[in-house]
Amino acid sequence: MTAKLTGAARTNALKALSDWKEVPGRDAIKRSLRFSDFTEAWGFMTRVALAAEKADHHPEWSNVYNNVEIVLSTHDAGGLSEKDISLAKFIDSLV
Repeated sequence: MTAKLTGAARTNALKALSDWKEVPGRDAIKRSLRFSDFTEAWGFMTRVALAAEKADHHPEWSNVYNNVEIVLSTHDAGGLSEKDISLAKFIDSLV
C-alpha cells in the first residue's frame, strides 16, 4: 500500500507543482490544460495514459475538445502520495 503524504513532506512536494491546485474538500490536486485542438489534447492524454499504465497509477480526467482536466489522488492511500507527485511532474514535463 502506498503511504499518504503528510506534514512537511506534503508541503514540500506541492511547492514543486506550481501549476497544480488543491481540490477543495479532497486530498487531491488538479490541473486544467488547453491545447490548440482535439488532436493535440488527445495525443497528450495518450502519452500520459501510457506512463500511468506503466506506473499502475491512473488519473481522474476529462476531455472536451481541446481542454483536459486532471485530478490526482491515490485512492488506496486516502489522498496524495508520491505516486501523484511523480505523475504530476511527468505531466508537467509534457507541456
